[in-house]
Order: sequence, then structure tokens, then C-alpha cells
Amino acid sequence: MAKKLVKVMNTAFRDGLQSCLGARVLTRDFLPALEASAAAGIDHFEFGGGARFQALFFYCNESAFDMMDSFRATVGPAANLQTLGRGINVVALESQPSDIIELHAKLFKKHGATTIRNFDALNDVNNLIYAGQMIQKHGLKHEICITLMALPPGCSGAHDAPFYMKTLDQIMAAGVGFDSLCFKDASGTATPAVVYESIRQARKKLGPKVHIRLHTHETAGTSVLAYKEALDAGADGIDLSMAPLSGGASQPDIVTMWHALRGTDYDLGLDIDKVLEAEKIFQECMDKYEPLPEGRLVEPLIPLAPMPGGALTANTQMLRKMKILHKYPQIRAKMGECVRRGGFGTSVTPVSQFYFQQAFNNCIYGDWKSIAEGYGKMVLGYFGKTPVPPDPEIVAIAAKKLKLQPTTEDPRAMNDRDPAKGVAACRTMLIDAGITDLSEENIFIAATCKEKGIEFLKGEASVDVPYKKTEEAKKQ
Repeated sequence: MAKKLVKVMNTAFRDGLQSCLGARVLTRDFLPALEASAAAGIDHFEFGGGARFQALFFYCNESAFDMMDSFRATVGPAANLQTLGRGINVVALESQPSDIIELHAKLFKKHGATTIRNFDALNDVNNLIYAGQMIQKHGLKHEICITLMALPPGCSGAHDAPFYMKTLDQIMAAGVGFDSLCFKDASGTATPAVVYESIRQARKKLGPKVHIRLHTHETAGTSVLAYKEALDAGADGIDLSMAPLSGGASQPDIVTMWHALRGTDYDLGLDIDKVLEAEKIFQECMDKYEPLPEGRLVEPLIPLAPMPGGALTANTQMLRKMKILHKYPQIRAKMGECVRRGGFGTSVTPVSQFYFQQAFNNCIYGDWKSIAEGYGKMVLGYFGKTPVPPDPEIVAIAAKKLKLQPTTEDPRAMNDRDPAKGVAACRTMLIDAGITDLSEENIFIAATCKEKGIEFLKGEASVDVPYKKTEEAKKQ
């Protein structure tokens, strides 16, 4: 009996960079490993979106569009290149109007994308529909997502198989077309039992032909078991990374998963010796970067305070810069309450950042004395509907601190009538900054990167990547 071929997406050059190095990696430094990976027979890569879009402008003094072009040129025209979009937020930390959401799909298609993975941290299906329609309109494959995590102990009402199936029913009822379905667990905390039951029921609902895959992280130490449960439940594909940016806060390694599946009915369809050679080259490429210890560790406390890999390393780098890294355990300990009282949005960008920012404020200023803007707007409804109603006390505090009233209005509709948002507003922003190139790319950079994007376009950005000191000395 032939083994089932498991479809692998290599996440090393997007999520690996983001989860282990805070996304601050120069394009030229990983291209040799990318070329070796393609030569090893890997033909599906995650190559952009998520925090890797903004980070290139903020920290690398590079255009994300140039990176995407270089990536496509390296792997050739046939590879499936996938990016990560945050529903109506696209690649920004705040929601966008309709014209910017469409521009996202148009430009990512232009710069080499084949597939866009479309997720919403609140699992508010209304936030997925228009983004998905634009992805399909511009000739891209649409991978729609249900976002997963485990709730802190003592919580219930969402993030179990019935909740995820309710979300899938809403996706199907909305009539938005999709080419594949991803169960996306950015914090790696969804229990393998919930993964199994969710995918088993999804397969039953969707039939045998729809491609279903699981995305998870090793942060909590259960990723390989979760992947095996997903495959047993009927999943077709999984996301894997490569050493040295695998395991810990990233995805498990291709080689690790290959080993875990030896003697089973599953086959990754890859020549493992060639993968090992690509990993050797990747190690050489990344050797100039200072590894972040927390990016390579399994953290048993993560299920109590779900923190995605990319958010973890981005935030610890920020705390290092502020010289308060010693406060990280205290901040993390505050996250559970932020989840409990915030409405159970999934801990994935931007909600993971909202949780961390509010936990930071609670740690530094005292519990609920200062409301982080993103967290406050989330509980007030400005990002859509949370899975369960937030704590009324927190809603009242947020309304008072932010001077905003709760809303149930569609965020995209609010953005569409906001004169400070959209293509016209971004064109004005560019002109006011003295930038004469009003290309669609520059308009999108202004919309999603704001002042930092303008700095880049004016040639005022700097490079801030975690090179080892010896490499830093060479740059000088």
C-alpha cells in the first residue's frame, strides 16, 4: 500500500526568520540557503507577509517588494510562494479600508506571490470575506484560516472543536471561495486532541478533495504530536522549518518530522540528504546572526500565557533595547488575565501584541491603570467581534481611558469613510513628505508602515539587525 504524501510548506524564510530572529534578517544573507532548498526539491515556501513585511522597512532598510522579487527569481517560476495576510489588516497592525485591502492582493500578485493565507485573530469571518474576494480577484490562491490556541486554565466558551466548527460553518455560509483551509496555531498551544477532533470534523464537512493543513509552533513542545494527530484526522499538509531556525518558537524541523513519521503510512516526499545539505548551507548563512536563546527554547509555561514565536522574539528584543529584559517573566505572567478578560481573541498578530502590550502596562503601571490602545480598541469592538464578550469592567475602563464608545459596526466600513485612511490619504502623505514617486507600492508602504515607511522612502532608514559583534565590526 502506497504511503500518503504529506504536502510540506517550508517556513524557514518567513516564519523561521520571524520567530527566531524577530524578522530582522537581510535578504542577501539567506538567498544561498533558499537556492539550496529549491535544489533539494522543495517547491512550496512561505516567503513574505506577516511581520516580515514591516520589519524589512523598519530594521533592514530594504523593500519587502524587492525581497519578494529576489525570492521569486531564486526559486523560479513554478514554485508555490505563499504569504501571510491578517484579514482586513493585511500586513499592518491596524485594519485597513477597502482600497488598501485590494491593493495588497494586487501588489503581492505582481511581486511573485502564488497563495495568500488569510486569517483573522478574532475568528470574525466578516473580516475574512472581502480580503478573500480580493485575493481571488487578482488571481491568487486563497488559503482561508481558522486560528487556534488553548485557553488559560479555568476558561471555556471558545477555542475547542465546536467553536472551530462554528467558525467553519460561518465561512461556508458566507460563500467566500477558498482553495485550501489552514488551522493556524501561532502559539503552538492547541492541544493535540483538539487538533485531531477539529480536523476530523472539518474533513467530514468539506469532503475528501479540499486541501486541509495545520500550522503550529514548537513553543509549547507539542508540535510534532499535533502534526501527527492532524495527519491521522485527515490533513493533507503541514508547515515545517529548517535548522538553525526550527524548533523552539518556530516550526519543527523537516528532518525532525521526517524522523517522527518513519515507519508510518506518511511520507514527506523529500530527499532527506539534500535537505540536510540545504540546512548546512542555511546554518552557514545564519552564523553571522546572534541567536536569541528564547527563540530556540520550548517554554512549558506558554500554555498559561499563549505567546506566538514571532511576537515572543520581537518583544524580548524590544525589552533588551529598553534594558528591562528581566521583567519579561513578570509581563508574561500577566498575559493570562489579559486573555481571560479580553474576549478570547486568538494570540496571533495583532492580538498577541495587544495582549503583550496590556500585560506590559499592567506590570509597569499597575493592573488596568493604563489601557494599551490596541487592546482597548479590541475589547470595544473596533477590530470586529471577539469570540466571547469581553469583561464588562474592562470594557468600561477602556471606554473611559481611550474616550471611545463600544461599537458593533463593521471595521472596514468605518475605515472606508475615514479621510485619514486609504489610497488618497496615503498619496497626500507621500506628497507632504516631499516624495514624488507615487507608485502603488509606495502608497501601500505608507498605508501599512506609516512614519517608518516614509523614513525608508526618504532614505532615512537605518539597519538594526542582530549581527554578532564580529560582523558588526566588519560593517563599521
